[in-house]
Amino acid sequence: MGPDTWQALVDAGYHLGDRMLYRRVPMMRGDDISHLQQRLNSLGFEAGKVDGLFGHSTLSAVLDFQHNRGMAEDGIVGAAVIEELALMQRETSKRGREVVREQAWIASLPYPIAGARIYLDPACPDEPSAALTWQAAMGASTPLREAGAMPLLSRSIDTLPAEHVRARRANRLDADLVISLTTAAAFEEGAFYFGTDLSSSPAGRVLAETIGSGLGLPVAARATPMLRETRAPAVVVATDLLTSATGKVIAAEVIELFLHGVHQENSAR
Repeated sequence: MGPDTWQALVDAGYHLGDRMLYRRVPMMRGDDISHLQQRLNSLGFEAGKVDGLFGHSTLSAVLDFQHNRGMAEDGIVGAAVIEELALMQRETSKRGREVVREQAWIASLPYPIAGARIYLDPACPDEPSAALTWQAAMGASTPLREAGAMPLLSRSIDTLPAEHVRARRANRLDADLVISLTTAAAFEEGAFYFGTDLSSSPAGRVLAETIGSGLGLPVAARATPMLRETRAPAVVVATDLLTSATGKVIAAEVIELFLHGVHQENSAR
């Protein structure tokens, strides 16, 4: 059992109310935080992506909720906050703000790609994989730049930062879209978007379906750090056919999405 699998099992063991929740370093994580984020979002308090991480957006939403309800504004989720949320239980079946925002972005397409900050993440689980993903990222970068977008890279050619570090960089750079490239051997073959039993990314799914169609890859939901911890709609493209040509196909599909919007079969989902 790897460390990621073990962490997922630990995270799944928490239920809202099992422990006090608050902002710390490293961030608290768990299914209880996912439930908290879902409830806050559905009530109109901007907690961001339902990722199970008690980060800045979740803290801001908790403080906003406490202020709105006339509670002590300490950012700590204890029994009083949970009881107050329970009083509003009926409202929490509404869609979260992050889903509504992404669906609005989908509806706005077609939209000019000029100036779009597209974060290319050549994953680096090992040096051979890092060389392949870098080649594909370079293949995507040039046509995106020529189309007027602003391709951003998660790392330099000679560094191998961890996935969490690369995800945080995407947030710091205020990326509009995140495209992570990895090998099927290091992951599994497919185009993946953020999705759990509690929440999913509509824009991420559209992006995964668009790229997956162009590359002939299956599409599925996952909750890896790059998908979970980035604020922007994100996709992980995993294939062993990682070449400059692969990157060009990915870029062409993204440019097509901006130019012509969502294909009918995708928009109906």
